[in-house]
Amino acid sequence: MAFELKDFNIDSFGLLKILTKNLNDLLWVKDLQGNYIYANQALCDKILLAKDINEPIGKNDNFFTLREQKKYKNIPDWHTFGGLCQISDIDVIQNKKSLKIEESANIKGKLLILEIHKEPFYNSDGEIIGTIGTARDITDLKKTQEKLQKSLKILKEQKKELDYKAHYDLLTSFPNRILFMDRLEQSINLAQRYKRKIAVLSIDLDHFKEINESLGHNIGDKVLLKLSKRLKKEMRISDTLSRLDGDEFGIILNDIDDIENITELLTKKMQTLSAPIYIDTHILYISMSVGISVYPNDGDNAESLLKNAVTAMYKAKSDGRNTYSFYDEAMTEKAFERVFLQTALKKALIEDELIVYFQPQIDAKQNKLIGMEALVRWQHPTMGIIYPDKFIPLAETTGMIVELDRIVMKKALSQFKKWRNSGLNPGKLSLNLAIKQLEKADFLDFLQKLIVTYECHYEEIEFELIESQIMQNPKKSITALKKISALGISIAVDDFGTGYSSLSYLKSLPINKLKIDRSFVQDLPHNDEDAAISKTIISLCQNLNLTVIAEGVENEGQKKFMLENGCDFIQGYFYSQPLCVEDMTECLRRF
Repeated sequence: MAFELKDFNIDSFGLLKILTKNLNDLLWVKDLQGNYIYANQALCDKILLAKDINEPIGKNDNFFTLREQKKYKNIPDWHTFGGLCQISDIDVIQNKKSLKIEESANIKGKLLILEIHKEPFYNSDGEIIGTIGTARDITDLKKTQEKLQKSLKILKEQKKELDYKAHYDLLTSFPNRILFMDRLEQSINLAQRYKRKIAVLSIDLDHFKEINESLGHNIGDKVLLKLSKRLKKEMRISDTLSRLDGDEFGIILNDIDDIENITELLTKKMQTLSAPIYIDTHILYISMSVGISVYPNDGDNAESLLKNAVTAMYKAKSDGRNTYSFYDEAMTEKAFERVFLQTALKKALIEDELIVYFQPQIDAKQNKLIGMEALVRWQHPTMGIIYPDKFIPLAETTGMIVELDRIVMKKALSQFKKWRNSGLNPGKLSLNLAIKQLEKADFLDFLQKLIVTYECHYEEIEFELIESQIMQNPKKSITALKKISALGISIAVDDFGTGYSSLSYLKSLPINKLKIDRSFVQDLPHNDEDAAISKTIISLCQNLNLTVIAEGVENEGQKKFMLENGCDFIQGYFYSQPLCVEDMTECLRRF
C-alpha cells in the first residue's frame, strides 16, 4: 500500500508536533515503504540533519544517507541507525507486534546505546499502514548500571573478606575465637539433645614467647604454621581446631564415649609436636601444656567450658609444662582467692578504697591532648594498688560493677570540674561503662543528676563499652545506647576486634568511635596479621564515618604505623601511662 496523506489525520499530526516539540527522545512515524510521515525535532536535529521537521516527509533513510555521502564523500555515522530502523520496521509489519531492542550506534563520532521501541500503525479499518518508532539514549544509564554492578561486586568481595577475617585466623586459616565459640555452642546443643559428651582442649605452647623475642616474629609465624599442621593431623571431620590467640589453640572433640580416648589423642599429639622443627638454619623443640574440660561435667555453656579448660591448662603449666590436666572444680586455692577478693571488694566500695587514674588521649598528628580515659585502681590497705584486671571480672560476675562504675563516674566528674574551675582544659572524659549499668531503670536519672551536680556538658562525656558485652544482647544494647546518645554523649566500642560483633548490628549502634585493642597494636608494625586487622578496623571506621583511636601504643614504630594508615588518635605509654590526679594536673599544664 502506497502512502496517501488522506489515510492520516492532519490535525492529529499538528497536535503531535506541539506535544513532541521539546522532546529529547527521537520519535517518528513511517509508512509501509519506510518513508517518513512524521519526524520530531530531536530526530531532525540529531540524526537526519534536516533543515526542519517537514523535510523528511515522504523520504526514507536512504535519501539522507546518500545526501550526506555526496556532500562529505563518506557514509554518515548514523547510517547504522537508519539501517537498523529499516530492519526492525519490516519485523514489526510482518509479525504485527511491537518490538523493543537495544543497539549501539555511532552518532556524530560518539558511540551511543539506544533503546528502540517500534509499534504497528493501524488505520481506522484495522489495517497496518506503517510504523511508529521511538529511540532513547540510554548510554549514561548503562554506564551507571555497569558501575553499580562493579561496585556491588567489590562490596560483596569486601564483605566476603571481612566475614573471613572476622571468623578465621589469617596465619593458619583455622577458625578464630569467634567461630570457635559459635561452634562450641552448636556442639553443646547437639550433645544436650543426644545425651553425648564433648571435650574442650585449651592448648598453650610452652616458652613460645622466647622464640618471638630471640628469633623474631617471622620465625615465630613459620613455627606456628608447622605446629598447626601437626596439630591438624588425626583430627576428625566433626572436630574443630582453632587458633584462639597468639600461641593459644583450642580443640572441640565431639561425641566423646570415653575419657581415655582424650588422653590417647593427647599422647599422640604431644609425641608429634615434640619432634624437632627445622626453620631456616634453626632446629627448635616445642612442647605444649593442655587443659581439658568436659561437657556436661565442667560446664553447660561455651564460655564456662573454655574458661575451665584454660584454668586446667594453667594447672598443667604449674605442674611443670609439657603435660595435660583435667579441670578440677575443687581447686581450693582459687576458690579461696575468689571468696577473699569478693569480701574485700565489698569492703572497698563501702570504705572508699577506689581511686581514679587518668590516661591522656592524644591527637598525634597535632601533638594535642584531646581528652583522657578514667581508669579505676583499688588502694588496698595492706596489698597496695590492685589493678582492674584482678577485680573488675569479679565485680561483673557478682553485680558489684554497677556501684563501682557509679563511684568512678562521681570521682572523675568531680575532678573534671576542679580542673575546669582552675582554668585547665581536660578535653573529653572517657568513662568505662559496664553493660549491666544500662539494665538499671534509674541509670539515666542518675546520670542526669550527676551532670547537673558537677556542672558538666553531655558533649564532654564519652562512654566506652566492651564489644563482647554489647553483643551479648545487641538489640537491647541498641535501644539503651540510643537513649544515652540522644543526650549528646558519645559512645565508643572498647577492645574492638576481640569480641564477636556483627557488622549488621555495628551499623545500627549509635556509636561514634572504635578503639583498636592493644592486642593488635603490641606487635606492630612487624606482625602482618595485626597490621592487616588494624588497617581493616581503620578502613571500617572511615567508611562508617567513625572516629578511631589506638590504645596500647608504646613506641615510635607503632605510632608511625597508625599515623600512616589514618589513625591520628593515640592512647598508650608512648605518651603517658595512667596518671594520678597530681601528675595528670601537671600533664594538662604542659599541654
